[in-house]
Amino acid sequence: MTLFSENKGSGTRQTVERHINKANLSVKRKLELTSNEAVKQAVVAGLGYSIMPLIGIKNELEMNDLKIIPVKGFPIQSTWQLVWMKEKKLSPGAKAFLTYVEEKKESIIQNKFGWTSGY
Repeated sequence: MTLFSENKGSGTRQTVERHINKANLSVKRKLELTSNEAVKQAVVAGLGYSIMPLIGIKNELEMNDLKIIPVKGFPIQSTWQLVWMKEKKLSPGAKAFLTYVEEKKESIIQNKFGWTSGY
């Protein structure tokens, strides 16, 4: 089987490669595709497997198009950050968005990502 991965600039790919190297896991064949959607469709078509962000495969899990294979050392946990250039003057809309996220962070996580705890 082939392990599919996103392009080299992908944060997901960087996280997965770091994990594979740290755990001394062997990957015999890999194929790089241009997007998570392309990777997902290759896996759905039965062409191989991949390590993907859970939030990117919600619909496929619900439709039973994809299954999660239990593997020791997985899932990989990562943290998302909101970032912007230090010198950048934020627009009123951007400031309002940041304020909203800061104030509602826990609620957003629960409402939008609470379903992930079942995996």
